Amino acid sequence: MPAQTTTCNVLDENDIDEVQITPKEYNDILDYQQEILRMIASHEKSQKILNALCTLAEKLLPNSVASLMLVDDSTSLMSVVAAPSIPKVGHDALANLQPGPYGGSCGNAVFHNDAQFVTDTFTDLRWKDIRHIAQDFNLCACWSMPVRDEAKNAIGSFALSSFEHRTPAPFHKKLLQTAAAIVNVVLKNRANEKRLELFYNAMENASQGIILTNSKNKIIEVNKAFEDIYGLSESDVLGKDPNVISSKKYAKSFYKKMWSDLKEKSSWNGEITNMAKDGSLVHQWTNITALYDEDSNDHNYLGIFTDMSELKKTQQKLEEMAYIDQLCGLYNKTKLEKLLKVDSHKTLILLNINNFSYINTAYGFELGDKLLVKVAQLLKTNFEAEYTFRINSDEFALLFDSKIEINETIDTINNFFYDNVIELDNINIHISFSYGVAYGDKNILRNSALALKQAKESGKNSVHIFNKDSDSIDHSSREKFISSNNLLHLAIKEDRVVPYFQGIKNNKTDEITKFEALVRIKEGSKIVSPFEFLETAKLSGMLPEITKIMIDKSFKIMSKNSYTFSINITQDDLSKNYLIAYLDTKAKEYKVDPSRVILEILEGVSTSAKTNHLEQLNSFKKSGYSIAIDDFGSEYSNFERILDLDIDFLKIDAQYIKDIDTNKKSYEITRAIAFFAQNANIPCIAEFVHNEAVQNIIEELDITFSQGYLFSEPSPYPIAK
Repeated sequence: MPAQTTTCNVLDENDIDEVQITPKEYNDILDYQQEILRMIASHEKSQKILNALCTLAEKLLPNSVASLMLVDDSTSLMSVVAAPSIPKVGHDALANLQPGPYGGSCGNAVFHNDAQFVTDTFTDLRWKDIRHIAQDFNLCACWSMPVRDEAKNAIGSFALSSFEHRTPAPFHKKLLQTAAAIVNVVLKNRANEKRLELFYNAMENASQGIILTNSKNKIIEVNKAFEDIYGLSESDVLGKDPNVISSKKYAKSFYKKMWSDLKEKSSWNGEITNMAKDGSLVHQWTNITALYDEDSNDHNYLGIFTDMSELKKTQQKLEEMAYIDQLCGLYNKTKLEKLLKVDSHKTLILLNINNFSYINTAYGFELGDKLLVKVAQLLKTNFEAEYTFRINSDEFALLFDSKIEINETIDTINNFFYDNVIELDNINIHISFSYGVAYGDKNILRNSALALKQAKESGKNSVHIFNKDSDSIDHSSREKFISSNNLLHLAIKEDRVVPYFQGIKNNKTDEITKFEALVRIKEGSKIVSPFEFLETAKLSGMLPEITKIMIDKSFKIMSKNSYTFSINITQDDLSKNYLIAYLDTKAKEYKVDPSRVILEILEGVSTSAKTNHLEQLNSFKKSGYSIAIDDFGSEYSNFERILDLDIDFLKIDAQYIKDIDTNKKSYEITRAIAFFAQNANIPCIAEFVHNEAVQNIIEELDITFSQGYLFSEPSPYPIAK
């Protein structure tokens, strides 16, 4: 049998920059990067920063853990440096990992010096030597990005390990690349931290600048380091006052306090800026100590200078990375949030460029970037704001330290950009903004963002000023979404998503012969309705995960009887292109004949589906599954497409059935659908049949099936009564 070889999914990191991610995902990564850089600029401990790097990454990939492993220079083996969500036993299991082709995603990332994306650690050959770790800790997938030094050598890896088999999206690849790059910044900063500690611990080392004066404060000795720092020789300074190196930046009160401390405490230390012979400024940490003779009478002064100029430059660069937008040179969102922490009344105007995506599409991203730079310059220099910011791709902010005439200011901005055409690369561009404005001392960034959303919904060039009474609803909705999202992820993790079955009555035989599988979440003794989480599932991309659970559990339950049953399929499921294989697998596993299964597709999917979706629907039919169009009549129905697809059932939308006995319009629409279906020989199912009056009309219209609480309430098991 031939020897097995590893097959690495290698990603060229230059390609990562070219992949398409959404503006929201791009902003998530910017927020992630800015939060870490803020911690660096605030001089947080390196370990705390690395732990935060992992924790923030985990928030962007639910149901995962993040880890940073580095190679030990002395052993060439890898060990965990940061992984706050992984228990100590996990750290120990990964200790002294040998980089190599079978050493897992991280071992391969260092061995190949390339990104590794493993979607199934239980079978992938790259995990051969440490597969027991994946199995012991249920690490189903693992994506790892190499951390490289300045010579581009792999010195470690940053990884996201998932408790489910999954493939990384372009967003996740970009996230890993960003995290690995930030690790380099943190490691360099950690080296600077150690350097600073060395400065403090080595104050008496001869490599530092040393100056010794007599009791009259005249220089009597300096060392070579002092000469090198200031460009002054002994002959230049001996016998002179130390103010020969003064930068003249400090008031007399500064020196008065220094001498007071020397007199009372016999020492003084602090950061001070002096001046070299060539006029350049020298940033130093200075320690001055009074040295008394044996009788405590005559004394000298010993000054030790630690040059901090390079450290200052590094700190300044880090602060610029944390607070300055790299494209436009304006302050960024992190700086704005820092300024807003001070409790004082301010006015904040958010400005969103109208149709910026069109400009990018029409003229290219390079010209789009040039436009953003030009807009930034104009906003900064023409409207007298205390601070100007770039918040994200096409959104800017003006911050005023007081209440302003908002409408007057916005009129000024509008008139300026109306009168001044921006010319770039021989192209004239007119721009305009939508505005969100808030005034106050608390939550004004959030409030102005809510106001901007309202302005955008009102149309281009709109202005909305935040109103506490009417606009706080959006924040409430956001909180509700977060709560619902947490509920959904926890329910999936804890296997609390379950099917409930509602019977469908055959009006010809007066028997329940079919059931629809309806999704529910068990929360203690409470059963949570899909109205509380399905919209959230759609927004967070979790619908396919729910569909898989419903298929698996419904097939298992229905394998114990012979009823026909239906399962809802979404456009997200069709887009993932996994359904036919998954359905066939579960049908074989539970020995369920496909002819018993009805796949309910929303009307909008059937009438405007992509070619790939239509091919899948035809594949379902060929495999023996039936197709039902759900909520028929809720959209602009394409009757010709319904006939072309060879649909098996039409489910009339509940909005027409529920009041068909009292609403003439509902009656006429239902009658028309029923007439069409009968002529096309397609059985109809009326949803939301809740009383006898409605059922009588359904029977009068010769609709074949009825579904609703009149006959069957959803139950954990199919009950035909």
